[in-house]
Amino acid sequence: MKSKFSPVHQRLQCGFTLIELMVVLLIIGVLAALIVPNVLNRADDARVTAAKTDVTNLMQALKLYKLDNQRYPTADQGLQALLAKPTTPPVPNNWKTYLDQLPKDPWGAPYVYLNPGIKGEVDVMSYGADGQAGGEGNNADIGSWQP
Repeated sequence: MKSKFSPVHQRLQCGFTLIELMVVLLIIGVLAALIVPNVLNRADDARVTAAKTDVTNLMQALKLYKLDNQRYPTADQGLQALLAKPTTPPVPNNWKTYLDQLPKDPWGAPYVYLNPGIKGEVDVMSYGADGQAGGEGNNADIGSWQP
């Protein structure tokens, strides 16, 4: 069966009209406007969750340190005592390597170690997105005293 349209006319009908393309772009724009803010908030939530996980892992390493050495590292020895045997007194007798490396918080700052702690015997915390004590939302402190 032969087509009633010439080959040139058939080629013209294969494409999209300008209106169809604009409708598709409009739909994509509306979807992006609805989805992008939710995705950006998820990134902040993921950073907070990562910081909480790091704090939990650091506290577990500190508890192992205390189990082996009958005390937590001093404030001067800091979290570095989990990587290398402290040389400042009190030098631990049963020291082992407790971590391969010290993580930085998801915002690139080192975790804060307090001995004595404010909320517990020792505290490990991140100052959050703003890098300063206190704050709310993403800027809130994330510490070992939190569930």
